[in-house]
Amino acid sequence: MDKLSKTGAQAKRKTLKSIVLVGNHLPRLCGIATFTTHLLESIALNAPNVDCWAVAMNDQPDGYNYPSQVRLEINQDQLGDYSLAAGLLNLNDVDVVCVQHEYGIFGGQRGSFILELLSDLKMPIVTTLHTILKEPTDRERHIIVQLAELSDRIVVMSERSVNFLRDIYKVDEEKIVLIQHGIPDVPLVESSNYKSKLGLSEKNVLLTFGLLSPGKGIETMIDALPEIVKSHPDVMYMVVGATHPNIKAEQGEDYRIGLHLRAKKLGVEDHVVFHDHFVLDEDLLEFIGAADIYITPYLNEAQIISGTLAYALGMGKAVISTPYWHAQELLADDRGRLFPFHDHVKLASEVIDLLNHPDKLHAIQHKAYEYGRQMIWTNVANRYIETFEQARHHRLRKCVPESKLGPLGLRQQALPEIKFNHLLRMTDGVGMLQHAKFTIPDRQHGYCVDDNARALIVAITAQDFQPQDTSLNGLTSVYLSFLDHAFNHDTGLFRNFMSYDRCWMEEKGSEDSHGRALWGLGVASALGRNEGQVNHAVDLFQRALPAVEHFTSPRAVAFTIIGLHALLSGNPENSQIETMFRILSDKLMQWFRNSISEDWPWCEDILTYDNARLPQALLLSGQRLANDEMLQTALSALSWLKKIQHDESGCYFAAIGNNGWFTRGSNKAQFDQQPIEAAAMVDACIEAFNITQDEEWITYTYRCLNWYLGDNELHISLYDHATGGCRDGLETKGVNENQGAESTLCWLMALLAIYKHRGQSKIKQGNKKETRVT
Repeated sequence: MDKLSKTGAQAKRKTLKSIVLVGNHLPRLCGIATFTTHLLESIALNAPNVDCWAVAMNDQPDGYNYPSQVRLEINQDQLGDYSLAAGLLNLNDVDVVCVQHEYGIFGGQRGSFILELLSDLKMPIVTTLHTILKEPTDRERHIIVQLAELSDRIVVMSERSVNFLRDIYKVDEEKIVLIQHGIPDVPLVESSNYKSKLGLSEKNVLLTFGLLSPGKGIETMIDALPEIVKSHPDVMYMVVGATHPNIKAEQGEDYRIGLHLRAKKLGVEDHVVFHDHFVLDEDLLEFIGAADIYITPYLNEAQIISGTLAYALGMGKAVISTPYWHAQELLADDRGRLFPFHDHVKLASEVIDLLNHPDKLHAIQHKAYEYGRQMIWTNVANRYIETFEQARHHRLRKCVPESKLGPLGLRQQALPEIKFNHLLRMTDGVGMLQHAKFTIPDRQHGYCVDDNARALIVAITAQDFQPQDTSLNGLTSVYLSFLDHAFNHDTGLFRNFMSYDRCWMEEKGSEDSHGRALWGLGVASALGRNEGQVNHAVDLFQRALPAVEHFTSPRAVAFTIIGLHALLSGNPENSQIETMFRILSDKLMQWFRNSISEDWPWCEDILTYDNARLPQALLLSGQRLANDEMLQTALSALSWLKKIQHDESGCYFAAIGNNGWFTRGSNKAQFDQQPIEAAAMVDACIEAFNITQDEEWITYTYRCLNWYLGDNELHISLYDHATGGCRDGLETKGVNENQGAESTLCWLMALLAIYKHRGQSKIKQGNKKETRVT
């Protein structure tokens, strides 16, 4: 771990000119905002000649009424904002950027968008990790590892955090700096000085504060109260804090109401007070000051940092806690007491013992207060400044951008905003309409399973990138409901076309529409956030799957393989699904074996639509089944598709036209070029890159995306920035101005795929394009 003497830091401090913190900031109400605000203020006080300011993350379009020290705001769900912020920070010659990292405050899958910002910064980066998971998902581990690669120093707040970073995430220990969580500097005074302000004179006050959620274990304390009240009838237990916004959105106030009912049932309702508000510092200090004992009855050990525990201990409170990780560390050496998880009997015994023995209570309070002196914000700010100086004078980030204004490569191009205006316009309570006349939904042609399956994929995938958009959950239910109604239980097949008056126009749809429905359901099963939606998708998937075994359409089988792969990613132990995945993968591979030749590496005698989905499916099969033949066949087929789908100059993507397609032994049709082809190539090329790490696949991916934006043979944009829709295709004399469902959904699928990829690949790209700094 890194160390720097205080004297050395003070000698060099005059060279620091500007420091920028990136994170949430008050008046946004959350723990990270409070931490960032206090840290920034404390650094500014300790280094008055340094320009200290903040970049604030916004979770709502209009932001907040920030103070003057917030000079730049980022909409957390807009990827382009991160690149813009990086450019502005580089241009302003900022000396050090300090990022406050918590998965949930940045956009992208598990907050991956922050990597877009960090990878483009030239100055030293110091990242503070507020959450470090012992058992991270692959994506969570990937993000922390990349943050560590992009940062010159990683700040953590506990010894266990150091161990986790070193042992679980394999971070170089030289980069890791331990700085305790900051706390306010207040004198140690008797709790009676505060109690009168709260109307609690003559009461023994027990306190728990923080955002309320089931994991806080408040019920354990309420269960302990009857025994405590028998010995100390004057006890009052205060639960201070609003319900966590995520819990409130999903469960309402069920947990809080349940606690009220629990206290009433146990006959202790007069000994419990709930203060249902987000408490700002001035009021919070009064609540803590009034407490005789602070209780943290968390239900499991996986709490590596607790800001509330740090505050209580630093103000000299006697703390009784379950042995979660941070409590074990802070309360060691008799600075507090621990009791087993869920054990209300032991909790009651500890509380009674301290209330019965004021000398023990005061001894703990004094030890806690003395230990907390190192954690006051002034000292914490000094440690950060030392770390900033060390990061400047001894860079540990291996790869740093060569210049502040380097050439704008494909990976740096600004991506359009993800807009659902036209998707919403085309969707009613039944589902998504198929066609449009210009930008107006065309009711004459009704609905189809194909488009509602695609729409389901878009609505589910987009929730990772726009989690604040509550309409996506509602859209997901609409599209799932359409697929459910389309399924014919008697035949085990999906119908496809429905008229606007809700009459099915066939008893069974095409094999391709059935496979596409399974693809959508597989994605919903793997990525869905609503338990009811996920359960419904899994059930419908399993009922519709058996029919595919006898299908003869390669595309239908490929769509199903993609859906199966998604489902298996979230449920890898399902042997029935795994078996069908193998059967269909072998079937697709056999079709390729039966048809390919040296000049025609394809599984059919004609190339039609959505072609790249076939090698994409085979890539997924080969990777999961460790089958090299499948991988090589898929890469060969996709390389061939890449070679033949360009204009005469070789500059632009040019999809196989639907006016004649491309038959073996003939010429490729030039028009009409459909958006569905570009979207399929985007997904397949990203998958090929994931397997081969060959940058040529990503170059072609962006060529396909830019086809929508006007880099095509006609130099006309198909994407409509005003509506968020996509025009229906390139024709011989121009563009089809109708913005139907398929074209709009394919544009969104392609854009979302690149958003996802941008958050996953910054390190590999950086290693190729940047230079080492010593």
